[in-house]
Amino acid sequence: MEPLSLLVLFTMAVMAGAINAAVGSGSLLTLPVLLAIGVPPGAAVRTNTIGMVFSTLGSSFGYRREIAAEKEQLAPLVITTSLCATAGAMLLLVSPSGALDVVVPVLIVVALAMVVFQKPLTRALRGRQDRPWIAARGGEAADGAEDAKTVPSAASHDLSPYRQRGLVAAMGAASVYGGYFTAAQGVLYLGVLGIFTGRTMGSVNAVKNLLSLVVNVAAALVYLVAHLWWGAAVLWSATAAIAVGSLLGGYFGAHLAKRMPEWLLRGVIVLVALVALVRQVM
Repeated sequence: MEPLSLLVLFTMAVMAGAINAAVGSGSLLTLPVLLAIGVPPGAAVRTNTIGMVFSTLGSSFGYRREIAAEKEQLAPLVITTSLCATAGAMLLLVSPSGALDVVVPVLIVVALAMVVFQKPLTRALRGRQDRPWIAARGGEAADGAEDAKTVPSAASHDLSPYRQRGLVAAMGAASVYGGYFTAAQGVLYLGVLGIFTGRTMGSVNAVKNLLSLVVNVAAALVYLVAHLWWGAAVLWSATAAIAVGSLLGGYFGAHLAKRMPEWLLRGVIVLVALVALVRQVM
């Protein structure tokens, strides 16, 4: 690659790393650069995914204290996302590139709806989880105001909201997409985590970054094996530029994201998702 192209890619990677730490979808800055300089779509996705491992590494390090506080509850999520991301990466190796044109816009719309309508969706989910709990106790909860006192939320009779079977299954499905096409995965993960846990976008962001790291590492390992054994193309000079830039952006972006108020973070998520959607359909 020419030095100017590498410089542009490095600059985009710094911004992408910061966006990934706060929201996700940073790959929508680096992938177009790779495609613009003539890298084929499959090779561009593999090159970008391997480089972006360092983005999620930097952002996870920036959130290391928050991740450590939840780490004992995350094993089911980590195992499931790693396996499903591996399956998604293998799917990319055998599927036509045109499939991305259909899948990506649909999932961005789903993720956007999850973020915008998080509160009513969370209330509906909690209601479905609480009804069996009430029935199992013979309807002992009283009517009216007494219900609010005696009926706990789903989170209170689970050890951790991150161990919910519905959340693990939903993140598994989302991770297949993450392994298949890393761009915009962060917005999708934030939507899923926010709805199932009922927590703010800021409070689930640390776990989102950790799971993005797991997904990216799993996908990158698949692409490395495919490169070494079957000659799947990877542009290593571009990978290095993305890795260094996104590592810096991811680390400093994590510190910025932790200082953003909830309304601003949610607004940035919506804006990034809309931009990503426009780029995919135009």
